[in-house]
Formats: sequence, C-alpha cells, structure tokens
Amino acid sequence: MSALSTQTGGVPILVLKEGANRSHGRDVQHNNITAAKIVAESIKSAFGPKGLDKLLVDNFGDITVTSDGRTILDEMDIQHPAAKMLVEVAKTQDNEVGDGTTSAVLIAGALLDRAEELINKNIHPSVIIDGYQKAAAKALETLEKIALPFDLSKSNEFLKKTAMTSLSSKLVADYKECLSEIVIQAMLEVMIKHSDGTYRVDIDDVKVEKKTGESLSDTKLVNGIVVDKEIVHSGMPKHVKNAKIALIDASLENDKPEFDSKLNIENPAHMSAFLQQEEDMLRDMVEKIVATGANVVICQKGIDDMAQHFLAKKDVIAIRRAKKSDMEKLARAVGGKIVSDFNDISSKNLGFAALVEERKIGDDKMTFIEGCKNPKAVTILIRGGTERLNNEAERSIHDALCAIRDLIQDPKVVAGGGSSEMELSTVLKKYAQTIQGREQLAILAFADALESIAVTLSENAGLDPINMLSELRCRHENHETWAGIDADSGKVKDMTKVGVYEPVAVKRQIIKSTCEAASLILKIDDVIASGKSKMPSASPGGMSGGMGGMGGYPGAGEY
Repeated sequence: MSALSTQTGGVPILVLKEGANRSHGRDVQHNNITAAKIVAESIKSAFGPKGLDKLLVDNFGDITVTSDGRTILDEMDIQHPAAKMLVEVAKTQDNEVGDGTTSAVLIAGALLDRAEELINKNIHPSVIIDGYQKAAAKALETLEKIALPFDLSKSNEFLKKTAMTSLSSKLVADYKECLSEIVIQAMLEVMIKHSDGTYRVDIDDVKVEKKTGESLSDTKLVNGIVVDKEIVHSGMPKHVKNAKIALIDASLENDKPEFDSKLNIENPAHMSAFLQQEEDMLRDMVEKIVATGANVVICQKGIDDMAQHFLAKKDVIAIRRAKKSDMEKLARAVGGKIVSDFNDISSKNLGFAALVEERKIGDDKMTFIEGCKNPKAVTILIRGGTERLNNEAERSIHDALCAIRDLIQDPKVVAGGGSSEMELSTVLKKYAQTIQGREQLAILAFADALESIAVTLSENAGLDPINMLSELRCRHENHETWAGIDADSGKVKDMTKVGVYEPVAVKRQIIKSTCEAASLILKIDDVIASGKSKMPSASPGGMSGGMGGMGGYPGAGEY
C-alpha cells in the first residue's frame, strides 16, 4: 500500500491526487543535504585568490566567464528545491552586503554535511538546529569583539586594502591596485555625512559603464555621468563648456490625441496653416528652454526633427531617449531637477557641468557630462579588451563597491585568509565544553564547518589542507587571532601584516544567513509533490491536449 493511501475494510482511501509523489524520513533529509552539498561543491574551486574561473553556456549559447558565486549559481539554472535554498543564500548575501557569496554557500554546505553525520548518530534535527543557533549567536558576539574599528575621517588605508582583497580573487586581479583606487574615490565622492557623524552611501549613485577596447588599466572615473547616447543633430556643437543643463521628462514633439479624429482640409492654405501651427508649437517649446539660459538639453523621451533643427540654430546640444536611471543620476550629479512640464521649466531647475562633450569610444559615440560641482553621482568607465572581460570587470567592481559601502556605513574590519573563521572556530570549540547534552556536538559541528574556508583556500592554492589546518589550529590556540593562509606565499601568516582585510558586515551576514538556511533544510522531513493534471482528450476548438499541471520538480520522491 502506498504512503499516499490506506485501507479501511478492504477499501483503499486516497488522500492525495492520483500520481502524487511523497517521500519522508531519513531519505528526504539525506537527499536534501546531498543536493545542497553538490551546489557547494560546484563552486568550491572558484573560491579565493587562487580559485579558478567557470565558463558557463546558457540556452542561447551565450558564454559567461566568472568566479563570482552568485553569477555561477544563477547561470546553472538549478531545479532541486533544497538546492535552490542555497542559491537564495547567495542572493541574500549579494543583495545585503554584495560580497562573500561563495563563502556563504561553502559554509552552508559544510553545516549540512556535519549535520548529516550527527543525524546518522541518531541526533534529532531539532537538537542540531538549537545547537547551530547557539553557535551562531556566540560567533556573532565573538566577531564584534575581535573586529578592528577604524576612523574613516583619518585614513583610507583599510578601504584600499579591503577593496584590493575583494578584487584579488577575481579575473581582474592583475589590475586590483588601480581599480581599487577608482572604486574608493567614486564612493567617497557620493558619500553623505549625517549630523550624528555617521555616513551613508548608495551604490546606485555610482554608474558603471563599459566599452570594449583598450585595456582595463585605461578604466577611469568620471566626475559626472557618461551617457551612452550621441548628440541628436549634426548641426549642434560637439562640446560645450560651462554647460547649463535642462533635464526634461517630456517629449519635444507634438502630442498625438488620445482619441481618433479626422481633419477636413478644403484648400492648400489650410494645409499650410496647419503645418505652420505644428511648427510654431515646437518653436515655442524650444524658446521656453532657451529662455532659461540652457545650452544642453537631455530628454528622457523623443525630440522631433523640427525641434532638433531649432535647437541646433540656437547652438544647444540635445540628447534624446536617455534612460530613466541615467536621468536620476544626472540630476544628482549636475544638481538640476527633472522637469515634466514645459510650463515649469526655469533657470532654477538647471544643472551645471564644466564640460559636456561627445566622444568616440571604440565604435560608438558617447556623451560625457563631467566637471560637476560636488557631484552626488559619478561614472566608472570600464575599458577592456573583450566583452566578456568587461562583463567580469563590472561584476568585480560591483563587489568592491559593495565592500567599500559596507565599510563606510560600518567602519570595522577583520583580517582575511580564513583567519576570522579559524578564530571563531577556536572560540566555539571552547564554548562547546560549557554546554551540556547533545547540543555540544552541534556547536562543535558548527566550528568544524567554519574551518571549511581555510581547507578550501588551501586546496585551491595547491597546498596540503591537513598540514595547513593543523598549523592554523595551533596558532589560534596560542592566541594568534589573525593567523591565516597567505595563498601567494603558501604559508600561514599574520594576515594584518599581509594587508588582507574584509568588512565585518560581510562576515556577520554569512553567519546569519548560513545558519538560517541550514536550519530550514534540516527541518524538512517530508516532501510531497502533486501529481500531473490529466490532460483532456480534446480542448475547446478541437485541439487535442492541454496544459499540464504542476508535476513537482524533476525526480520528486526519488532524487
């Protein structure tokens, strides 16, 4: 008799829809944990400064070369529901702090691996979850104690070292010094100081634009906005100094009526008057703009050919169909206001830039709005030899920007190279001795899982993980808090002297999200996948077949 049915007086009673699958107990726990471990294993080799890149090919044949954990997991198109939870850990890590996605998945996978060993010893998942939660709380407490605070107003040293640490594990590691300078300068430009002395910075205020050509060393920071558009009319000037910029969220065109209408013209004079009226309306729009003193117009919508002609005669530069996100960044950069009604346009709404110029970058023309006074939005223009290199550079710069944002908003760091995880592991092992019962084993398992970072770093650097782990444990027992693996030299060193730092915010989020994800997966002991809906023999209209129902995930009940 199936688990989905029972018998009463010889009559079977079906509880679920026919064709539904159900699996429960140890098998479900084993399968879920195995699926999550496979996800962690798939990105393991991409971790650390000596990690290798993945070449991913999607359904359309497009290629992505990356070592970014979030990107790898997104491109893999994972179907298993438990494995998807680990993908969500990476997404949460990326959305919250922007870096540490691979570390989060590795630790989550290690937590589940250690939990399975405990389950095989007949320790109940609820006991393991309680132990993990106690361990996570102790780890967070210890993390705050060992964190190294710094004064952002006095030195940018930690900012640079943290940015270089983030970039050192990427494809663009050879250019990490120059790129880190650009990233820090960009974030400091758009940083806002509050009255209580704290800082706030929005990563969206830094626009990242990329164009294939030259080299990554030619990547530069523009104190303003680069718009991937060319000037609309050949008769307009190609550059303007001391530009007064009008930002318009309305079309410089004659609006079409919202309802259908007919116009009867009885003689050519009426036609001429009608065309003249259209021309006068466009001329009036242009005159209103010129009257404010504007010599640059950036329009989110279209600009009529006649309006372009009138603007060119007034030596006004115009750009049309700018993206909404670009318009918002332009408003912050040049200090102007976006106007939606031509009747509201005035000199008070104009922005200022020292130079507006059209330049040919690669095969395309782009417009540079730079030299802004105190810009609250800037642009990083990435130049690289290939499109795929540029795409990876964009992802790498995004991670570095997020790391600097984390430090600006929470100026505390810990050393890298697995040193902070090893220190937390050492503290948790001592803490476990104070806990009675089986929860002690779960806390020890959490400590072991944190050591997986050092093990993976060793393996990816071609080192012996057993020797490295033994030495690290010995060093941390001797109170060498920042002893970690220097992948370049292949030795255990004080990582503060090597200059490898990571934001505390990243480590804090890793501990929180991995503990929650592991607990969620461990709580599952039953998987029920609904059966497929029966397809009708003929659908209305005579077409056979129909839309199938939710058939569950591939291999439900037997994965």
